[in-house]
Amino acid sequence: MSINTTDKIPNNVDLVADKTLQRALEHWQPRFIDWWRETGPDGSHGFEVYLRTAISVERDGWANFGYVKMPEYRWGIFLNPVQGGGTIAFGDHKGQPVWQEVPGEHRANLRRIIVTQGDTEPASVEQQRHLGRTAPSLYDLRNLFQINVEEGRHLWAMVYLLHRYFGRDGREEADALLERRSGDADNPRILGAFNERTPDWLAFFMFTHFTDRDGKFQLNALAESGFEPLARTTQFMLTEEAYHMFVGESGVSRVIQRTCEVMKQLKTDDPAQVRAAGAIDLTTIQRYLNYHYSVTIDLFGADQSSNAAIFYSSGLKGRFREAKRNDDHLLKDASYTVLEPSAGAQLSEREVPMLNALNEVLRDDFIRDSEAGVGRWNRVIEKSELPDRLTLPHKAFNRRIGSLADALVSPEGRVVAESEWSARARDWLPTDGDRAFVASLMTRVVEPGRYAGWIAPPRVPVNGQPMDYEYVRIG
Repeated sequence: MSINTTDKIPNNVDLVADKTLQRALEHWQPRFIDWWRETGPDGSHGFEVYLRTAISVERDGWANFGYVKMPEYRWGIFLNPVQGGGTIAFGDHKGQPVWQEVPGEHRANLRRIIVTQGDTEPASVEQQRHLGRTAPSLYDLRNLFQINVEEGRHLWAMVYLLHRYFGRDGREEADALLERRSGDADNPRILGAFNERTPDWLAFFMFTHFTDRDGKFQLNALAESGFEPLARTTQFMLTEEAYHMFVGESGVSRVIQRTCEVMKQLKTDDPAQVRAAGAIDLTTIQRYLNYHYSVTIDLFGADQSSNAAIFYSSGLKGRFREAKRNDDHLLKDASYTVLEPSAGAQLSEREVPMLNALNEVLRDDFIRDSEAGVGRWNRVIEKSELPDRLTLPHKAFNRRIGSLADALVSPEGRVVAESEWSARARDWLPTDGDRAFVASLMTRVVEPGRYAGWIAPPRVPVNGQPMDYEYVRIG
């Protein structure tokens, strides 16, 4: 499974042995570079950035750090090693050998899964395109660019599968991945959250904490797939995805840390005074949290889904940590509790077949993981000896998909009248004023070792470098 880094397309899939596939991907490559130059990080093409580049799929020593100009980054195709003797762990094909080729009866559904996952990767790059203009430090600028190039590599991972296993249809889908644009009214990205703007760094940190965490759970479910090339591809993608979530969680922690410092210095929790001192008040942070969390949990889809049942029963997409589940992995007689609106302006629980509720199962796994992350943010506040705490809103809050889409629910989980929602929404979700204030803080800081006044320095540098390291050579 060694990676040939000298090839035009670095890979560990023996691309040179399939000349037709190699030519097709080398024909797609300049289109990708054109897309990157058009919609990738704005104004960055001449920068030398201290980036990690995959050189192995082994746990130890899988990445090499060094300065790279991003248009020259070595995007490649890397799959985890074939395990040999693998069997499908769930669904109607449980116990049968994993597939090395696409089963004809599952071709359309597998293609749909791969295209949907692949579409999220370039979308996030497009959403974050202008953030480099307002980076709070070289450390943060470097992290942004690291995430961007790895999202580009994750696109390559899905494009390889489309080209290798889906013929002409796959090539056309791969081309379309470079044609859609985040937020475009005529040709938007497939999933709603990937058409939202990411206009400032607080939004970026929330996005990478919550939306990349959705990616963690979706990729883990795909890593269980009976189609082994997809499973091996996503297993390696998870190695890189973990850093994206770290950037988000630690970024918000640093914003909170700076806010707490200002609150203690001023001896006040008044948002106006905190803002006047150049920090982001905790109420604004809470509203950003409410928004990004609620948008993200919609990414899991409707709470009851026949497609989710088909994907599972067909062996295409499992559950998070499927092997650790203590059941029969068939789920034909299992049930699960979902929420739905009921008479009397209330939410009620209903037992439904678990196969149809697998989106909700994955969403609840995500919610538990997110609760732990918010708990770590609260420890920053607690260590500052302040009484405030951040909370996750109720799962029915601000939903746009599924049976809860039309419910008006407060962050505490209380069903409210439309008049109360209209009156209180500005207390629960970011206002234009909030976004304008946060935007007013977004000025670029590019002196090594310096940080904008609204965010604390990191505790841990990148790859053991000194805290004042020149992570990006702007020149």
